[in-house]
Amino acid sequence: MARVSTDALPEPTTESTRRLREALTAAGFTADGLLDVLGASAYAALARGETVPALRATRGGGPLETLTRLFLLQQAVPYGSARAVLPVDEALSDRWLERAPGADPLQGDAAADTPAATDTPAAVRATVDVRPYSGPGGEDWWIVSDRGCAVGGAGGVGGPREAGEGSPGQDVVLGVGGASTTLAGLMVPTPVARALDLGTGSGIQALHASRFATHVTATDVNARALRFARLTLALSGAPEPELREGSLFEPVADEEPYDLIVSNPPFVISPGARLTYRDGGMAGDDMCRTLVQQAARQLAPGGYCQLLANWEHQEGADWRERVCGWVPPGCDAWIVQREVQDVTQYAELWLRDAGDHQGDPAAYAARYDAWLEEFAARGTKAVGFGWVVLRRTDAERPSVLAEEWPHPVEQPLGEVIREHFERQDFLRRTHDGALLEHRFVLADEVVQEQVGAPGAEDPEYVVLRQNRGMRRATTVDTVGAGFAGVCDGTLSAGRILDAIGQLLGEDPAELRARTPESIRLLVEQGFLSPVVD
Repeated sequence: MARVSTDALPEPTTESTRRLREALTAAGFTADGLLDVLGASAYAALARGETVPALRATRGGGPLETLTRLFLLQQAVPYGSARAVLPVDEALSDRWLERAPGADPLQGDAAADTPAATDTPAAVRATVDVRPYSGPGGEDWWIVSDRGCAVGGAGGVGGPREAGEGSPGQDVVLGVGGASTTLAGLMVPTPVARALDLGTGSGIQALHASRFATHVTATDVNARALRFARLTLALSGAPEPELREGSLFEPVADEEPYDLIVSNPPFVISPGARLTYRDGGMAGDDMCRTLVQQAARQLAPGGYCQLLANWEHQEGADWRERVCGWVPPGCDAWIVQREVQDVTQYAELWLRDAGDHQGDPAAYAARYDAWLEEFAARGTKAVGFGWVVLRRTDAERPSVLAEEWPHPVEQPLGEVIREHFERQDFLRRTHDGALLEHRFVLADEVVQEQVGAPGAEDPEYVVLRQNRGMRRATTVDTVGAGFAGVCDGTLSAGRILDAIGQLLGEDPAELRARTPESIRLLVEQGFLSPVVD
């Protein structure tokens, strides 16, 4: 299987990388600049891997149009146009650029105007994909990956390729996709000493972690991925990470524990290890299970491990019990299933991902059949996708929650995740009597909805709904709604219940006895937060 590009990846110096970054910035080759030049429709299409609208929007030939065509659309551009916006000869020397296929040397007056007249090509093209990316603090970053490997594109991972370039190689390195941005939005942004990006790919998670981690280690079984990760962080002006080659936790097995571990691993459940970036080479969901089980011994006390994962829905088994069984002792866990696909949908998704749908129909059918045969042999009826967050607490009674939540959420969720585990700590150490002595605050932007027949004196039920974070909704009774509405941090839960009892004519002692369970649920789901003195 041929590679998308050769091993001649860019090898810039620190200074030449700085000059390239300055040139990209000066031309407005940023996420905001792209939106301005392309417009919302073409920008959204480009995110889906569709390039025609962007090609139409960049016909003007200005600096930003030139860079977009060169680095995002993989188009050859005239040498003079590239020279007007980039240190082009240095970029050629560093191998960011190369002579476009079939481009003859410049002739005549044009050649005399260049520093290397006898060798200068008429046109150049990029050797890699350089994609503007906006950091969570408004940083202008650039993600470097293999050329022509748009994630989620209509043509599959390789997209449309020129004649002779072949199919995507096993060690192809992808750029920004929905999974990588999802994980970045989940990352708990607490300042830490040591962070690990396991399976770094093009370095997106390592780049995010560099904002708040003193030391970042990035690992990958694919040596090319480590080279791309170095380019991504260098071009984005981030500190260079420590790079380690190897599988799973092997490269860091003897290292000090980490305060944060993030991983967008090769989680695809497939019949074989065909593409390194997605296929872990283990049976079923064993790759994700192994990562979760081994994480505890690599985590420092209080440290987080956050990863995306697929898991099997097997005949006669509850997926929640299966995945909760992966959680190692000494760790709290929050497991959220965001999507479920039956085995046919799942196989079709990843066959399209590799571009198999555009190839030989017989080969496509054979691969499709192999996926279904693998699932049938394992008793797998569907596959779930979501996230797993572990926090090492060494608690005697760990909190392990697995839930299905396919509804829209508000990214980023890093702070929401941190607060979730802090609330679990509070609930674990607070018995019911002490719970009533605490004061609570209703979360921001929680609204109340009353549901019932029109004209009815009382609602059939009351719903509290979050407009932030996980955007949960929960049904409460009259007491629960009244309790939540009064929680502004000034009165203890017990005093609020006493007042509600007097108002409703109910026995306050009975209310105190039956309400702690409801309070715990509201705290666990993030509707209420305990006041910390």
